[in-house]
Amino acid sequence: MQDSSLNTSTSFDRAALEETVSHAEHPDLRVFGLLTFLASESLMFGGFFATYLILRGAAIVWPPEGTEVELLVPSINTIVLVSSSFVIHLGDTAIKKNNVAGMRLWYAVTALMGAIFLAGQVYEYLTLGYGLTTNIFANCFYLMTGFHGLHVFVGLLLILGVLWRSRRVGHYSVTKHTGIEMAEIYWHFVDIIWIVLFTLLYVLTLF
Repeated sequence: MQDSSLNTSTSFDRAALEETVSHAEHPDLRVFGLLTFLASESLMFGGFFATYLILRGAAIVWPPEGTEVELLVPSINTIVLVSSSFVIHLGDTAIKKNNVAGMRLWYAVTALMGAIFLAGQVYEYLTLGYGLTTNIFANCFYLMTGFHGLHVFVGLLLILGVLWRSRRVGHYSVTKHTGIEMAEIYWHFVDIIWIVLFTLLYVLTLF
């Protein structure tokens, strides 16, 4: 009985080692596909940023009268979203230690923070006092923040998808965590884009 148990344990260890070596030698190309997609999205956002800066440079007064910008809500949103990048990384670190429960905890906290960010953005839209067609600044503001909000929503769905799949025993482990890594990479991208947006639309507009 003891020899049989030892053989089973040895076979399991050997299989895990072979899986780890295979993962290292043959990286999942889905990550490369995600990075390519994010590169194309970066170009799209870059076009928005360039257009905004050109319009701002051509304007005599910016923002136009009647489109004042408040910092309180977006500043809180920024703190929440940027902090969530550190939180989601804790989840990725946990799964690389084969700690599935830890990964679930940190990804659930990240999902909550993402939902808070979206709720804050909706609240801001409802209290701004101007709409999409008020003037060129308002048009740029809603287009860029709305498009970014859509990306946050997609990222939130990815995180919830990871949590849903993690219910299956063995679906994620120290050697199988590509989906977790992809969700984290996407979330970091969303955060970086927001930092640029916050700087252009809020900080530089007020100062």
